[in-house]
Amino acid sequence: MKRAVVVGASSGIGREVSKQLIERGWHVGVAARREEQLEELVSLAPERVKALRIDVTDKDAPTLLRQLIETLGGMDLYFHIAGIGKQNPTLEESIEMRTMETNGMGFTRMVSEAFRYFAEEGSGHIAVLSSIAGTKGLGLAPSYSATKGMQNTYIQSLEQLAHLRGLDIHFTDIRPGFVDTELLNDGNSYPLMLKADDVARKAIRAIERRKHVAVIDWRWKVITAVWRRIPKWVWRRLKVKS
Repeated sequence: MKRAVVVGASSGIGREVSKQLIERGWHVGVAARREEQLEELVSLAPERVKALRIDVTDKDAPTLLRQLIETLGGMDLYFHIAGIGKQNPTLEESIEMRTMETNGMGFTRMVSEAFRYFAEEGSGHIAVLSSIAGTKGLGLAPSYSATKGMQNTYIQSLEQLAHLRGLDIHFTDIRPGFVDTELLNDGNSYPLMLKADDVARKAIRAIERRKHVAVIDWRWKVITAVWRRIPKWVWRRLKVKS
């Protein structure tokens, strides 16, 4: 029996990942803020899918995660997909702070609880959906770019921590390019858009292969490799359009 908990399962990539895991025969715990969409996932396989409303910005979210794990009968894979992002060149405070709360504090709250659970159980796999936006600071989306870079570093740190403690916990950092989901339905144009179902399929494949980092797709691998090599003085002068 394979058991996975997907946090951020109500739409987009999270929904597609959940559906594909269910189709593969997994027992899946789905969590998100919007309950109606979760019930639709439960209807696909009521005997194998459990749902619970969890808002990662709430302080009781780790307790609810434990509750969902217990209802599911255990957890072998924790997949954190919950996140928000928006272009914000005017630095509107509410957008910046909400992004930090969700992608920063909420992420840390949930992933660290999953780590503690697997440490108690002796093994497990933590996968997170970060982004290629964490490669460099993006001027049009400062808080989003910063939190994705933080997520990359946090997972790398936990990976080292697990090794130091002798824990059999595996980690996969999924970094897609721009994906055609509600998150990017903001009226702006984005290059090389990916399909959510394709990203989900490649993410699951990366998890099965226990990849440490998976950039999706090959075009974004090339682009991010180039980004890393651009000197800071050149990067800060780049002219980008929303």
